[in-house]
Amino acid sequence: MLDERARLLLKALVERYIADGQPVGSRTLSRASGLELSPATVRNVMSDLEELGLIVSPHTSAGRVPTAKGYRLFVDTMLTVQQKGLPELQIKPEQPQKVITHAAQMLSSLSQFVGVVMAPRRASVFRHIEFLRLSEKRVLVIIVSPDGDVQNRVIFTESDYTQSQLVEAANFLNANYSGLAMEQVRERLKTEVDNLRGEIAQLMQAAVSASSEALSASQDEVVISGERNLLAVSDFSSDMDNLRRAFTLFEQKTQILRLLDISSRAEGVRIFIGGESHVVPFEELSVVSAPYEVDGKVVGTLGVIGPTRMPYDRMIQIVDITSKLVSNALSHRA
Repeated sequence: MLDERARLLLKALVERYIADGQPVGSRTLSRASGLELSPATVRNVMSDLEELGLIVSPHTSAGRVPTAKGYRLFVDTMLTVQQKGLPELQIKPEQPQKVITHAAQMLSSLSQFVGVVMAPRRASVFRHIEFLRLSEKRVLVIIVSPDGDVQNRVIFTESDYTQSQLVEAANFLNANYSGLAMEQVRERLKTEVDNLRGEIAQLMQAAVSASSEALSASQDEVVISGERNLLAVSDFSSDMDNLRRAFTLFEQKTQILRLLDISSRAEGVRIFIGGESHVVPFEELSVVSAPYEVDGKVVGTLGVIGPTRMPYDRMIQIVDITSKLVSNALSHRA
């Protein structure tokens, strides 16, 4: 555990580094901390903090900068978020796509970093399903969602089916289960298909699994806004490798979706600091995220991606307010 003096010096160092972007020396820290300490005493405390892995000295400077571990301690135990300094904000109740696009732009504009919003998750409900025999033991499953979206999946079956058998199975599903979520259909099929031949039941289970995956995959969308803001961040503009890796991350989107999915399982704002775990892919990035709701149920996540040297107090405020605005807009749309 750190004593009070060490905590105050670490807090002052992190705040000064976030503000200036320059390694913090002992004289600067002595003044910034407001403590009546000699530079020699400050150097001793900084040496202790360095041994604990909370700060590190870059090769080119006698000053120190926070590590991921130092940022984490600062964020978890020293950060105070003041609810002020933001303009009057509003997101109108509209179609979900417009709401999340507006939210991503708002996050980017307010933070001057990158805004990300995971599209609302919908239940994987089907309106209509068809089976088409492609060849022996290969069947094309065609799924139509309630809003008219069409998804196709090829499944490989244990038995070979005639087209008339496939029509029989599709008719049964459409007559009895249309409008239900695929998860519900899967559960009900376990107990309600005793009156069907075993091989048809197997076909239905395989088709429902494939359909559920298809409908879910079609919704895994993330809206990203403001990538170019990183060009103005010295942490990236001075290092083309860092910038290239960041843009690759935004292009691939897979890791961002995984990160936002993790965030949706927790309440309130979460902070992921690059370098402290595998969740954020490299050290120079941090993510501040929060889930949002529709009618009280979490359906997605949004956040800000920026350098580890970001003003976390302001980012927390921006993300928290935006998540509430999105929740309100999606819950009250006509």
